[in-house]
Amino acid sequence: MSESESAKFWLGVLSDLKQRGVKDILIACIDNLTGFEDAIGTMYKETEVQLCVVHQIRNSLRYIASKEVKAFMTDLKRVYRAMTQAEGEGALDELEAKWGKKYPMVLKSWRQNWLALSPFFKYPAEIRKVIYTTNAIENLNRQLRKVTKTKGGFVSETALLKLLYLTITNLSKKWTMPVFNWNTTLSQLAIIFGDRLTQH
Repeated sequence: MSESESAKFWLGVLSDLKQRGVKDILIACIDNLTGFEDAIGTMYKETEVQLCVVHQIRNSLRYIASKEVKAFMTDLKRVYRAMTQAEGEGALDELEAKWGKKYPMVLKSWRQNWLALSPFFKYPAEIRKVIYTTNAIENLNRQLRKVTKTKGGFVSETALLKLLYLTITNLSKKWTMPVFNWNTTLSQLAIIFGDRLTQH
């Protein structure tokens, strides 16, 4: 990985994906990484960018007093579990009215990131479950860190790449569970994205 995760770095990653045959990305769920959204907009102009809601929640909870986490989360759930964007914005207003003075940084973050957090509201529940978090990727990264952490060192970059390849190959054998209700989700994506889903 590059030490400098900038738009230039991510542009290189996405350029590599394009050269490998990724012609289009419908929806990209990302962390709030510097330059990533800009790079996606450059390489895949039609891609909808969704900021990871789970990351936003985790970042928020870092600032909440432990005795108030449960009450805060009850109110916060009304924001990201709302049926529509308008309902979500209304719930965000209520959250700010109740908690804004005590935790201004948290509410400021939700307001600043709202445009990137709210695209998933336009999709049905089945699609929302697939796109609102990057947890699946994080789980893979956690497994890769686990196998590399136990090694003292690698004789070459190729040795490291071989270990990562073997680890992913072994992990992929467990990836047998389909996404819940995938047929319905795929049908909905086909309706929303039309030819973009079927032409490749």
